[in-house]
Amino acid sequence: MVYDWFNRSAAPQNPQDPQPEQAAEPPAQDQAPAAPTPAAAEPSDIDQDALDWARQAYARLKAQQEAQKQEAAAAAEPQPEPTPPAESTPVSTPDPVQAAKIPEPAAGLSLLEQAAAQRAQRQQEQLERAIETPAAPVEPTPAATDEAAPSLGDFDEDFTWSAEVLAAQGRQLSDISLEEIDWLGRLRRGMEKTRQGFVTQLLDTLGDDPLTPEVLDDLESLLLRADVGVQATDQVLEALRKRLNEEVVEPEEGIRFLKDQLKGLLDQPIKASGTALLAPERGCLNVWLMVGVNGVGKTTTLGKLANLAIRSGYSCLIAAADTFRAAAVQQVQVWGERSGVTVVSNPSANADPAAVVYDAIGAAQAKGTDLVLVDTAGRLQTKHNLMEELTKVRRIVDKLAPDAEVQSLLVLDASQGQNGLKQAMAFAQAAGLTGVVLTKLDGSSRGGVALAVSSEAGLPIRFIGAGEGIRDLRPFNSFEFVEALLAK
Repeated sequence: MVYDWFNRSAAPQNPQDPQPEQAAEPPAQDQAPAAPTPAAAEPSDIDQDALDWARQAYARLKAQQEAQKQEAAAAAEPQPEPTPPAESTPVSTPDPVQAAKIPEPAAGLSLLEQAAAQRAQRQQEQLERAIETPAAPVEPTPAATDEAAPSLGDFDEDFTWSAEVLAAQGRQLSDISLEEIDWLGRLRRGMEKTRQGFVTQLLDTLGDDPLTPEVLDDLESLLLRADVGVQATDQVLEALRKRLNEEVVEPEEGIRFLKDQLKGLLDQPIKASGTALLAPERGCLNVWLMVGVNGVGKTTTLGKLANLAIRSGYSCLIAAADTFRAAAVQQVQVWGERSGVTVVSNPSANADPAAVVYDAIGAAQAKGTDLVLVDTAGRLQTKHNLMEELTKVRRIVDKLAPDAEVQSLLVLDASQGQNGLKQAMAFAQAAGLTGVVLTKLDGSSRGGVALAVSSEAGLPIRFIGAGEGIRDLRPFNSFEFVEALLAK
């Protein structure tokens, strides 16, 4: 089953109520086994309606999983093959059609002219074989579907939290998918290091009494230590102080208001871009350039994006334009094999990256490919000659495919904190960035840098990575990110 991650429904405008109206409706799953009560969730911590809705979602997914297992078992059973009727051995005769395909020397041509014509014909045949693709519709390849497929685990705290987040976005029971439950669990676990210090201290700071100016001062220190950034911190505290001057703010209301402010900061550059969710456009060529400094995970991110595109039903091609780093091309080829994606590369040492992109664009146009992912060499934002190389690659794309949708995505390592923010601002000026991919959230306690990138660099976050697995990269959703950041 193909789940298109690029076309998820948008988060609601008013997500305070975590229970959708249809939560009380009985689901169509009478034969499904009842979900057990989670051991990690206390009734006082989780609203009973939300817990009941999570149980219904779990039972529905479990029934779907059992049905899929039965279908797979039935498909695996060997079918008896019919016995072919006995046939007499045909007499071997020359095939007139095949005989017609044998090229005959053209009359009146010299030997040199005949050799040149045959050579041109062989070159044309080689070109056709190089760009030949099957006409079958795009489906996930076995390499993309067999590896780390999501499975329904226990009805635990991760599941109930994930279901509650989906319910808060207005999702119907029939719309809940195992792919989303699996990703939200990964995101929550990946944000654990950032959440451990931040949320614990935040709850201790807020306490049980209404908010006071002293509490806001402590909150300012917490936000700055989480690398939220000075500008984003000032905006949040200014809004809280204004609210505090108008009315008494209880701790729970304060946390809800804080979530709204953080989500608003993350959404501002996304709304300004005019594209709520970055996705390849059908019917035209899409070219995504992956740029950034050394060691942030550009090649790994590119491989995960290729896998995500294939899983979502898009055709994809990779251009291995990082021709300077040792074994970079081989690394890209491994990622291509894992997802069943063609990799265009140049085996010669120190090949021109623009030439690789040239070949990749030509192959993608011949195949009708939806998405071309371009891996570029790591470079410092202060190296003028390397930044000019990016400009050259962009010129090649614009010349060969003037109608293509081109995105320049900066890959940032979340563990670099404010240094990553400086990279984003420098690359935004030199490389014409259109978005950011935030990686390695699971290995850092500085997940708040996402807010600094959005507020100070003004760049929309398009994808986030919260793990090392091939499925640990997904399109960015500000509501889910903030909920994972401030989960209890």
